[in-house]
Amino acid sequence: MAALGGMLAAAILKVVGDQVGSLIGGQIALQMNLNNDLKKMKMALESVDAVLEDAERRSITDKSTRLWLKRLKDFMYVISDMIDEFEADTQAITQPSARKFSFKKYLAFMIPCLTIGPNITMANRMKNMRDDLKVITDQHKEFKLTDCTNANEPKVTDIRETSSTLETQIVGRTEERDIILASLSESMTEDITILPIYGIGGLGKTTLAKMVYNSSQFNEYSQVWVYVSQTFDVIKIGNSIISQLSEKDKESAYTGKQMIHNSLEKLLANKKILIVLDDLWEDNMSNLEELKDMLKIGKSSNVVVIATTRSEGIAKEISTIQPYKLAPLTDDMCWSIIKQKSAFESRGDKEQLEEIGKVIAMKCAGVALAAKSLGHTLKSMKPGHWESVRDSNIWTASSLEDTSSTQVLASLKLSYSVMPSYLKLCFAYCAIFPKGHKILIDDLIHQWVSLGFSTRELGERYISQLLGLSFLDHFKSSSVLLSYMMKMLYC
Repeated sequence: MAALGGMLAAAILKVVGDQVGSLIGGQIALQMNLNNDLKKMKMALESVDAVLEDAERRSITDKSTRLWLKRLKDFMYVISDMIDEFEADTQAITQPSARKFSFKKYLAFMIPCLTIGPNITMANRMKNMRDDLKVITDQHKEFKLTDCTNANEPKVTDIRETSSTLETQIVGRTEERDIILASLSESMTEDITILPIYGIGGLGKTTLAKMVYNSSQFNEYSQVWVYVSQTFDVIKIGNSIISQLSEKDKESAYTGKQMIHNSLEKLLANKKILIVLDDLWEDNMSNLEELKDMLKIGKSSNVVVIATTRSEGIAKEISTIQPYKLAPLTDDMCWSIIKQKSAFESRGDKEQLEEIGKVIAMKCAGVALAAKSLGHTLKSMKPGHWESVRDSNIWTASSLEDTSSTQVLASLKLSYSVMPSYLKLCFAYCAIFPKGHKILIDDLIHQWVSLGFSTRELGERYISQLLGLSFLDHFKSSSVLLSYMMKMLYC
């Protein structure tokens, strides 16, 4: 989390710089003699902004730079809060009924709560703020950071999306699907069959579960898909199953386990039902047993359950048949995904990029999600930028830590690191939603617009870019998004 938290500094600094700039020359600022302080603060922010790209790159491997970025980011929130208060006071004079949203109010989860004494005048606060900012900004000179305002660094440009729907072409996993279907066929004589799919994050467990879910083998089954998440709630799971089996517009809202038990007993009786429990994290044995018991209550029913989880222990605990361990994709499969997502075959320089791309694919470590995200990132990049991705320090840092999770996240961090600041900021805002949270696209764009992150038209383009990078996903309807990558990157 620390590395990506530091990377947010550039996005936050841009917003705060715009806030400061909007006050310069204003009537209240002139009357309170704050104009010069605001100008000096703006100049300090611009000087720091010029070296932030170099700082973000170094922060991957250097803890001191990472700590400096965090301090800078935290202080940007303090400045933003002060400006919000200043504008609120101004509006109280000119428009008594006006209220303004606080920038920090929406992103306060990122930093500890910071308060300032109420008796300090605005002028003194501004001076103290500028002095504190100077201390932080002067620290960057110790790192001898490079001014990157004109550097030839890779960026995610405006990418024209032909569609924002889920991909229809899946690379690999057909053999795995067939093995799982065969295993289920041999065991479906039981009242309940539970087969977990387990493996590290991003391998494609959910994709494989979808392939099984949509198999013709289950055409005669009632089907239920439940996103479980890290917050395990057996009542919520039960209500989700009831809602989907009842096929009612209104979601089930039972609050008691006995009410859920009674409803499921009727709905599951004498039926063939396929249930997918996606992203199961709960490792408490009694809770898992309670979940299994809840799914067994239908008389003369045939319930098949597919569960996806990262934990082998959870998989073994909940299974009724042999769990399936999902292996990484081959390097060739990762290369196929990258080529597909980057529109490689349509490039005039593909021969020049072939070997570079294969090395990048190898560094994806068999993780499908990493290959998809990187492929989209590479789509708009020139050959020199492909080389920058291949030679990035992020790969080195991950291999030094030598853990599965850091290796998996390296390519995703890389995709994030080359995002333009406006896209980083919109993506960072999504962290207020828990992983797997469903939100209407229109609602998310409206919130971005309200916070000044984008316009309506730009918001639609940002959504399209984040979908292409696999940092957001569609949920059933093309108008509903599922927050996914945010928690994978920050947890």
